[in-house]
Amino acid sequence: MSLQISHGFDSGAIEVIACSDAVADIAIRHDVLADGSAAEFLQWFHFRVSGAEESGAQLRVINAGVTTYPEGWRDYRAVHSWNRRGWERIPTRFDGQILTIDLPPAPGPSYISYFEPYSWERHLALLADCISRGARSQRLGASIQGRDIDALVVGSGQRPVWIIARQHPGETMAEWFVEGMLQSLLDPLDPMANGLRQAATFYVVANMNPDGSILGNLRTNAAGANLNREWLSPSLERSPEVQCVRDAMHSTGCDAFFDIHGDENLPYVFVAGSEMLPTFTAQQATEQEAFSADFRAASSDFQSEHGYHASKYKEDVLKLASKYAGHTFGCLSLTLEMPFKDNANAPDARFGWSGARSARLGAAMLGPVYAHLLRTGSRA
Repeated sequence: MSLQISHGFDSGAIEVIACSDAVADIAIRHDVLADGSAAEFLQWFHFRVSGAEESGAQLRVINAGVTTYPEGWRDYRAVHSWNRRGWERIPTRFDGQILTIDLPPAPGPSYISYFEPYSWERHLALLADCISRGARSQRLGASIQGRDIDALVVGSGQRPVWIIARQHPGETMAEWFVEGMLQSLLDPLDPMANGLRQAATFYVVANMNPDGSILGNLRTNAAGANLNREWLSPSLERSPEVQCVRDAMHSTGCDAFFDIHGDENLPYVFVAGSEMLPTFTAQQATEQEAFSADFRAASSDFQSEHGYHASKYKEDVLKLASKYAGHTFGCLSLTLEMPFKDNANAPDARFGWSGARSARLGAAMLGPVYAHLLRTGSRA
């Protein structure tokens, strides 16, 4: 019996070229638009394999060398689950052109993904769970395909803190991060969480790009827009997700902003700051360095030696969320990046970088945020 490969589910994406009893040639597909046409990016995959339960299989991604981030396959291992709850890394190798995934035997059909998925159903459950624990829900608008863009509002303090995730929908570690952060922030028995809720009001958009998430895109929404290049001039036709969140931020003000992402190439956790802005102040520089120092102390997964050069986004800088917020509100404004691979400073042979580690990092960031709020006082 030949292998059977399917992708007809939330965030499913792959193209099947050929299948035999134990080997399949497959191809990563481009991000897709609402009308089915192709967008620019080519990296995300998530699919199901049947017929390999007894002996496993070899899966050959034949176009890996021409994807958007081919260097991202160096030292990369795909994630695998048969029960869709526990995801582990499996042997994966890249010869510069073909990415070969060695699928082990499993009790049932196997799911293979670029990173541990975070489903739309889990997103909706996260919203409901947080509301049951005291968060308020604020609908900000809708996506291209009409899905809700919601902010969870936590706390009653005077300092508005905005945290957004999954502008790039395939960077699912971002929503795992937010889930862990919210669980800690809403803990009624945690003194620091209580202090945070009294000092600030948190506006958390756990999924900025629901259409792209369900379509199985890496970076674009259903109109083909890379949302993290839309902040200077968003539109309801091309980027309503950014438009509604940006409008809400202008309504509340912003004392600190965090945009949560994943990086395909770098095997580290780091932040990208706003120091390239012509309006970047000495106060912002001090706050940025102090936050990074506090984060290094709070989590051994975070580091500041490896990351992006300040000139990386010089030409289109104000189109990016954290740069727009840093410029507009004069606040601490950071992009946080986590790896698709593993944390090279603390590798995990079984799981690599994972949803669970992302969630722990989200909880760990609250300490540095609290220290920042205490250190800087009210901006009013």
